[in-house]
Amino acid sequence: MNASRQFAGTFLLFVVAIVMSGCASIGAPVPPSLELPKPPTDLRAIRKGNKVYLSWSVPTKTTDHQNVRRPGPTRVCRSLSAMMSQCDVPVGNVEPSKLGTQPGHAGANEKLRAEFVDTLPADSQQQNATGMATYAVEPLNLDARSAGLSNQVQVPLAPTLPPPGNIKAQVLYDGVVLTWDCQQPQAASSNIRYTYRVYRRSADSSADAKLADVECPDSRYEDHTIEWQKSYEYRVTIVTSAKLENGVGPCPRNASDDNVLLSNCIHIAEIEGDDSPPTKVFTNDIFPPAVPTGLQAVFSGPGQPAFIDLVWAPDTDADLAGYNIFRREDNGPAQKINSELVKSPAYRDTNLSPGTTYFYVVSAIDLRGNESARSEEASETVPRN
Repeated sequence: MNASRQFAGTFLLFVVAIVMSGCASIGAPVPPSLELPKPPTDLRAIRKGNKVYLSWSVPTKTTDHQNVRRPGPTRVCRSLSAMMSQCDVPVGNVEPSKLGTQPGHAGANEKLRAEFVDTLPADSQQQNATGMATYAVEPLNLDARSAGLSNQVQVPLAPTLPPPGNIKAQVLYDGVVLTWDCQQPQAASSNIRYTYRVYRRSADSSADAKLADVECPDSRYEDHTIEWQKSYEYRVTIVTSAKLENGVGPCPRNASDDNVLLSNCIHIAEIEGDDSPPTKVFTNDIFPPAVPTGLQAVFSGPGQPAFIDLVWAPDTDADLAGYNIFRREDNGPAQKINSELVKSPAYRDTNLSPGTTYFYVVSAIDLRGNESARSEEASETVPRN
């Protein structure tokens, strides 16, 4: 009986010791997370026509360094006057379902991007042609609370113009010629001017190549950089160039705005209008090389087997494959005397008969078999022995 009481007392002391040791490890209470998404710092804006294309990284962490588990919508904010301190009237909302995979489930190094397209009011462009529009985004939690705005970016408000009409592409022997209707519009301000920008895309590329900026009234561009037997698409857009308000001043340390160029520390905004429909063309080479010129024939014979050397000016066509040589006697028909294309602008004729006068002409052949007209004749007589 005494042994049982002694065991019970020992067990009770053991339990009390465990409870006391657990109580000693309790720290200060931790407040629950507000789950406020950390505002993005990489918002970017690019304007094309009346559209502004915004993109930013989706927040994956809260302001207290926790994973964003239940994101709310993201407000898209725009100001047409100055930088913003808060998002008074959002121009749009991006719902969590539009952000792709839930941010909390993204890989450690994976950055999800969100996008939004805003349309600038037409009256703002006319009334403030040399001003700027400011954008920011504000990610919210499910209680519609935020930790503030993202970084703020600006785009010019200068008006853009619709693309030109009646665009035509014609394939010529030395490239493609583009023409279009050029009607220089009245600029909204003396600080605004317009040019026509030409782009080209080949069938084997997904990227556009900027070819040139053309002023009115030229309304014409010659593309000499084509390759034959390829399909191309051409587009023309009108570019607005505007000197911005308060444009003269010290050079900024970092010019990251894709729409703003710097020239002698004067801020010049370039905004592309909408693109014209693509004008398609296939560069089918049906054009022969230039006609060879300067053909001469010289006989050589004394003390050696007789021959006539032919020389002419080299053809400079990039796709030249070679030359054909034609010979006739007196009033007879001209016959081709080379079995293979002659690669250089020279040929030696050794199949001669004494006392005969020979007449020669030369033509040029390109890589696709197009043959030029024949050159002017050159003649030479083989003396009798």
